[in-house]
Amino acid sequence: MELQFDEKGLIPVITQDVKTKEVLMLAYANEEAIKLTLKTGFAHYWSRSRKKLWKKGETSGNVQRVVEIRYDCDCDALLYLVEQKGNACHTGNYSCFYRRLEGDEVRC
Repeated sequence: MELQFDEKGLIPVITQDVKTKEVLMLAYANEEAIKLTLKTGFAHYWSRSRKKLWKKGETSGNVQRVVEIRYDCDCDALLYLVEQKGNACHTGNYSCFYRRLEGDEVRC
């Protein structure tokens, strides 16, 4: 079975710290980003807002060395197990999942 990309040619990527198992971020990759990740050993993604390929940490230095890539049972999502240098989130937090949804409002 082949990877299942969406209509824009993207697949969601969950990124997880290989040692702590903490979920660091959710991003998207196209085929080129996946190939670059496999070739270089560093996480590459597709920026939906900037509409361009990016290497995680290229400007901040907070790179992700990819130890393993897994795919889910439907072949429509990837899991990057990484060694994270510095923080994964652009806010300065280690993980992008640092806030908790509480109460009865479903909004950020």
